[in-house]
Amino acid sequence: MMAIQIAPNDPALHASVDAKTEEVRKLLRRIVENYAPAALASSFSAEDMLLTDIVLTENIPVEIFSLDTGRLPQETYDLIARTRAHYGAEGQKIRLYFPRHELLEPYTLKHGINAFYESAELRKSCCFIRKIEPLRRALSGKKAWITGLRAEQSTERQLLRIEAYDEDNGLWKFNPLLDWTGKEIWGYIKDKNIPYNALHDRFYPSIGCAPCTRSVTVGEDPRSGRWWWERTESRECGLHVKNA
Repeated sequence: MMAIQIAPNDPALHASVDAKTEEVRKLLRRIVENYAPAALASSFSAEDMLLTDIVLTENIPVEIFSLDTGRLPQETYDLIARTRAHYGAEGQKIRLYFPRHELLEPYTLKHGINAFYESAELRKSCCFIRKIEPLRRALSGKKAWITGLRAEQSTERQLLRIEAYDEDNGLWKFNPLLDWTGKEIWGYIKDKNIPYNALHDRFYPSIGCAPCTRSVTVGEDPRSGRWWWERTESRECGLHVKNA
């Protein structure tokens, strides 16, 4: 999501953000009470930074993890460092999961480091190695996982629910920000002065791996900057959609 300019005095926006923030707090506490252990999956997006702020400042006992694919933009690595510094000891608890070398090395030796440009099949294989397999390890032993997905982000995500059983991963999945608007997300971020990815200020609404992400123009679909070379309406890597 691209950074949105927020008016300093917008009572309606502040009231909306405050009300929705309280609902998120209540949901997170209910998750902890009924679905522990639970984990927040963070890609360090604007949405994930909002949830991270609530979890860490409210001392909610939810593990926070992120998938370091090895191909993230430098701006994302910079944000990881700034986030850890911003939250001090709590920020150091954010855990990173990496691809298994025994999967990644044969893939790159056979197909090349940038094979994902060659076909959708090779791209999805790369996503599996760098994202989906590490996600499964991160979720192992968990009863619930929490995401920053929003309905506004794509057509596929408009079909999501705030709470649903994830059959692929065998646990409950929660999307506390599903009905938040982009303006509300940035209202929270600017009001709390929390770190966010510098690429959001350079027209990157959706940020993934560096070679698979580009900026978009005003009016373009927010997900159009992801895997733009593929002829498909879907802009998903497989983390949040059911695999065939």
